[in-house]
Amino acid sequence: MQNNMIIVGMADLNATRSPGALTTLGLGSCVGIALYDSINKVAGLAHIMLPDSTQIKNNQNQAKFADTATIKLITDMQRLGAKKEYLKAKIAGGAQMFAFNSTNDSMRIGDRNVEATIKLLKGLNIPLLAMDTGESYGRTVELFAEDGRFLIKTIGHGSRHI
Repeated sequence: MQNNMIIVGMADLNATRSPGALTTLGLGSCVGIALYDSINKVAGLAHIMLPDSTQIKNNQNQAKFADTATIKLITDMQRLGAKKEYLKAKIAGGAQMFAFNSTNDSMRIGDRNVEATIKLLKGLNIPLLAMDTGESYGRTVELFAEDGRFLIKTIGHGSRHI
C-alpha cells in the first residue's frame, strides 16, 4: 500500500486526484464501485452495503446504498475536476458469504447489490469495463488515480488487476 492511499470504510466513499489512490477492505456481500476519469485523472470509490435507499427507513447515509452513493461519488469527483462523460466503472464484491437453503430474495444481498449497481451504471450511461463479483469469498480493492488500475486482493484466490 502506498503512502497516499485513502481508506474508504464500509458505507463510505471518497475521491482523489492523481497520484492518490483509494482502498476499501473486506468486501463480502458489499460492492466496491470504482469510477475513473482517465482524461482528468480523478478516481472515486464507494463501499456500498445495500442496493436501494428507497427500501430502507433509516437511509441518511448516502454512501450505504448503490443508488445514492453513486450519485454522490460523481458529484464529489466533479468537484475535483472529473467530467461525467469521461467516467468509466469497475466493480468488485457482491459475494454470497453464507450458504442458505432459502430462495428468499432478502438473503441474496450480494447478488442484489451487483444487479442494482449494474442497472444504475447503465442508467447513468457509465460504461462498466470490468467486474469481479459473486463467489463466496471477500475482497480488498485498491484504485489508482494515476492510471485507473483496480487491484483485487483475496485470501486464497490471489490478486489481480481488472
